[in-house]
Amino acid sequence: MSSWFTTNLGDAMLADESLERIRERFLTEYRKANYPKDMAVFVRHESEGRLHCDAKVFLSPALAALAKEFAATPCARPSSNDLGLLAGSEESWALLFPDA
Repeated sequence: MSSWFTTNLGDAMLADESLERIRERFLTEYRKANYPKDMAVFVRHESEGRLHCDAKVFLSPALAALAKEFAATPCARPSSNDLGLLAGSEESWALLFPDA
């Protein structure tokens, strides 16, 4: 499978507006593509030992064009631990994380 993409939105308590913008753009592209199960956006709050946590967004490989819009960089498939589905089908879990 192709590369995943990630972007760090910074302080999770201040990320709501950015998350909503990503979700809205995703939904536009998702509808245009006829709701494919391999399109999904996930989010995880990571503290990396700091007091405050960052909101990190992970876009599935099918979202390469959208990833560019949000300056997301290529990454390995994230661990499914502590991930939340921001946008996409619940069925994407089984397709994108077959080992989980």
